[in-house]
Amino acid sequence: MESADTLHGQLQRGLGRAARRAADRRGAGEFVYDCVRRDPRWDHQCESRRLYYARLMVDLEMPAGPVAAHLFDPSDLLDGDDWRVDLALGVLADLVRLSRREAAVPLRRYAEEGAHWFDAVEELIVLGDPSLTAGLEDSVAARCDDADLEMLIPAQPNPVIETWAARQPRIADARTRRREAGRAVRRTVVTASGRERRSEEELLEVARGRGEGALAAIFELGRRRTLALLDLAEELLPREGHDPGPSRFGSAVRRALREYGPETLPRARVWAAERGGRAELGLSILARYGTRQDVPLLMDELRTSLEGREWRAVANPVVGLGRLRAGEAVPLLKAAWTESPYAYLRPRILTALTRTAPHTAEAYTIEGLWDCEEGARCEAARSVPLTRETRIRLQRLHHDPAEETDVRTAAGARLMT
Repeated sequence: MESADTLHGQLQRGLGRAARRAADRRGAGEFVYDCVRRDPRWDHQCESRRLYYARLMVDLEMPAGPVAAHLFDPSDLLDGDDWRVDLALGVLADLVRLSRREAAVPLRRYAEEGAHWFDAVEELIVLGDPSLTAGLEDSVAARCDDADLEMLIPAQPNPVIETWAARQPRIADARTRRREAGRAVRRTVVTASGRERRSEEELLEVARGRGEGALAAIFELGRRRTLALLDLAEELLPREGHDPGPSRFGSAVRRALREYGPETLPRARVWAAERGGRAELGLSILARYGTRQDVPLLMDELRTSLEGREWRAVANPVVGLGRLRAGEAVPLLKAAWTESPYAYLRPRILTALTRTAPHTAEAYTIEGLWDCEEGARCEAARSVPLTRETRIRLQRLHHDPAEETDVRTAAGARLMT
């Protein structure tokens, strides 16, 4: 990844400052194409770039041809990288949402011919425009088994699926099965509340056995917020220096304990000082419920994680220090905002800055309106100073059909203040 001091590096990180300045910088369009072709996301599953790059392509009046060329590069049929075209497909779909309907042509063609055709079909379904998918239903049905067809059915009614189901019996059957499965889950949830209530001792015995029913027992203990689950965590999560990764039972304990409250703090402080499976859980509890006495530990963790470029480990101390309004963290928060390639952190950093140093945060909220991350745009919309420039940006976010609902709502509410 390029340096954060360069326009290219800022575009790779999805920073708002790059989007604001791109129109005035020579070569910005080529940098955008490069980002789409060589997906710069540090974590593909958590980070977003597609709408960010699609908006830049609209603003810079960039044609979709180079993105299509990337899709149909000869390596497409040879490259086993599942993420090679993910960003490009998303950018084309968002271009369609931004009224660049010519972008639908290569998206449709890739759904017919591309190696990762299933992903392109999903994008077309989500667009919800039957005119873009007419005639695809037989091909999709022929290439998918029953499980794949069910994966394509959205939870909510969808115009593309409804049109296909009227013409293709296998798609109609898949839609029916998906809806029946949803109803069965709802019935199970309702019925589960009336099951025989086991004692905590019985649930702990089942959980320690790690057999059938262990996961359900762990989550039931968590629902009851029994402190015995803290002892179970020490049994299931590895100690310092022995962290091969949590088992599914250890992961379940982590999830259950995150819903606890301040009663977990004494044990969490011990875990957070360790290195191993318990440290991350301890830090996540301190981030939610810690007090001023935990600031030094959180500061040390933030500093160490930034120096080691352990970006996932940055999240918990950022959240905790922001909640505690620890002013001493501001320089590190500013550095993390600019340097980190992990855009998923920026909504948390912006929240921490607005709570901790509101005046300092103003420049970051302005930049945040152009950020690649939905959470950053949403937080920025709620607290950005109202100027002529920010009002124009808020209006665009509020009226943009491609924007996420939460951002549109936050932008509209801010404009009314």
